Amino acid sequence: MRRLAQVAVAVALIALLAGWFLTRPQAADLTGLDALSGDADQGAWVFDAAGCASCHSAPEAQGDALRVLSGGRGFPSPFGTFYAPNISPSPDHGIGGWTVADLANAMLAGISPDGAHYYPAFPYISYSNARLQDIADLHAFMMTLPVSEQPNRSHDVGFPFSIRRGLGLWKVLNAGKRWVIEQPEDDQIERGRYLVEALGHCAECHTPRDALGGLDRNRWMQGGPVPVGKGSFPPLVPSQLKWSAEDIAYYLETGFTPDFDSAGGAMVEVIQNTSRLPPEDRAAIAAYLKALPDGSANE
Repeated sequence: MRRLAQVAVAVALIALLAGWFLTRPQAADLTGLDALSGDADQGAWVFDAAGCASCHSAPEAQGDALRVLSGGRGFPSPFGTFYAPNISPSPDHGIGGWTVADLANAMLAGISPDGAHYYPAFPYISYSNARLQDIADLHAFMMTLPVSEQPNRSHDVGFPFSIRRGLGLWKVLNAGKRWVIEQPEDDQIERGRYLVEALGHCAECHTPRDALGGLDRNRWMQGGPVPVGKGSFPPLVPSQLKWSAEDIAYYLETGFTPDFDSAGGAMVEVIQNTSRLPPEDRAAIAAYLKALPDGSANE
């Protein structure tokens, strides 16, 4: 009996150590980052393509206030309510003290400068495909934005989701996925893939999620319910979105649909971002959406 107890304790310790190892925050591969120089003008394009203002500006912000990244917006989910942090250049409440490597680790690996997991309400699963040069450019641009001294608000997340260490296991299941369209037919679709799957993180809304909140890649861009409340995000696969590529590009520029309707809800802010992109980027997004498979996505 004593021998059995010893074996049980040993197994428990091994399991604990294995769990501790699997859940540890792991930095991104930043090879070559030190050699890059950020371009703030190009970073403004990354900022719009990534939709940073849509989450991190203050609630109800309009116009120039969208460049004040004071945070505070609440994002309800089945796991609790997450509040966007201040990412202005404030050294006390924002990211003014962050290096380019800090921003890269946040976007690519979902870890903070002090080595903690970020909740995936921050779409680092999508951003993990972002290019290091674009992150360096984004950092340079963000450091030119107005400072906000708004303190961050703690997330309203209950047990067990309040244990951030557990996000390491979630990342094991969800991080490191390949592109959905692995071999684009041409450069335009490849450009659209980067804008949609990486910077634009469109799938975060338009793809259904599994029970643990991970994107269901087998139903990529096939729509899904709004996390909390009524309504759903529309599917964007070709069999469901009957618009032409020109219609899609025009919608991303103006917010007007081919049916003489206009964008509503969260898409209003998305259109504010995509309308500032070059026309060739909106055309690339449209080409990517028209090239999406209607069946199972690649795993």
